[in-house]
Amino acid sequence: MVEAAGIDLLNLLLVLTLAWIFGLLVERIGYPALMGEILAGILFGPALLGLLHPSETLDIFAELGVFLLMIYVGMEVDIHDLFELGPQALMVAFGGFLIPFGLGYAVGGIIGASVEQSLFIGIAMAATSLATKSRILVDLDILDTRIAGVLLGGALLSDVGVMVVFAGVMGFIETGEVTALGLGLVTGKALLFFAVALVIGDRFLPYIWQQLEDWMTRHRFVDKTSAFTVALIVALVFAFFAALVDLHMIIGGFIAGLFLRQAQLEPDIYDHMYNVMYDLAMGFFAPIFFVTVAFELTLNVFTQSLGLLVLILVVAFVSKIVGSWLFTLPTKLSSKEGLVIGLGMNGRGTVEIVIVSIALSAGIIGQELFSILVFTAIFTTTLVPPTVKWGIDWLKQTDELVFIEDVGVDTE
Repeated sequence: MVEAAGIDLLNLLLVLTLAWIFGLLVERIGYPALMGEILAGILFGPALLGLLHPSETLDIFAELGVFLLMIYVGMEVDIHDLFELGPQALMVAFGGFLIPFGLGYAVGGIIGASVEQSLFIGIAMAATSLATKSRILVDLDILDTRIAGVLLGGALLSDVGVMVVFAGVMGFIETGEVTALGLGLVTGKALLFFAVALVIGDRFLPYIWQQLEDWMTRHRFVDKTSAFTVALIVALVFAFFAALVDLHMIIGGFIAGLFLRQAQLEPDIYDHMYNVMYDLAMGFFAPIFFVTVAFELTLNVFTQSLGLLVLILVVAFVSKIVGSWLFTLPTKLSSKEGLVIGLGMNGRGTVEIVIVSIALSAGIIGQELFSILVFTAIFTTTLVPPTVKWGIDWLKQTDELVFIEDVGVDTE
């Protein structure tokens, strides 16, 4: 027991140390730290050297890391600005889902996969990663730009859409058919969660928080640590209700962060909460998540299924960018902004890995296709930081990087 605990601690120490070193090295050459963290996971994880290995402890810390990261990112975003960008985000989410899903399903038909396998290939290509985009936007310090608002909104809506379609596909596999009632129930639960979260978070949470703060002040319980604890409890409540309607817990964390920003706290208490959330997420837990993402990668596909791997990678990469970009053209976003948003939407990460893991455990796909889809998730996620950074630099050079405050989020 003691020996196992020691091994887990050593593994955790190595993960954090290597994440920190590689993150710093990558930042020195001008790229986000998460690229170095993913690289550390590939080099020192099961794929190559095997110095780092998966463990239950790392899994828990990684899940907590992405959860805290999403709370922090939610606290960076003004929900009213996000609502103003909603139509654009909806267009991005629709285009970023429809075209990759359709082409992914077509690829399944080309390679002779079953209907069920083809559907999962389509879902995997349509998936996006809210967590990865959030970290990149934080690292590049562009959360106050129009691109960031549309990307966050598009990724959030896309995640919800993927979960709804995923539930429908699972229903098809289990029953042999997708019923309008079953799909409507899944959609209805997701919409109900957002409606209830909006009412509670935007209308009641500020009032409840003020009453709680007054009560704690009268009884001399109020301090920065207590406020932070209450904030975590609020975030966990949102995550719990998100899970109840079959949404990922990170969506609940993101929503909670949005409303914590609106809670009208005392400035010093809010600043303390904000800073501690940032330090916990970015300095400890989130790096663990990005290192362990790379643990799912196996390199056998390079020798055994290279052609299929290249085909799926190319279709996944191109379809997400083109789909997102095309559907921004009718909006007030410029063509260049649309292209950069497409580059940002391209990372899949956690969502795809979770979905294909379920498909593997259910016996729907085999180890070969699983490995290819996991590598696709990691590869596209790894490409997002350099491509988005290039896109942001391009927009800055052409003076087309639009800040929300400069335009008053006046969009269509």
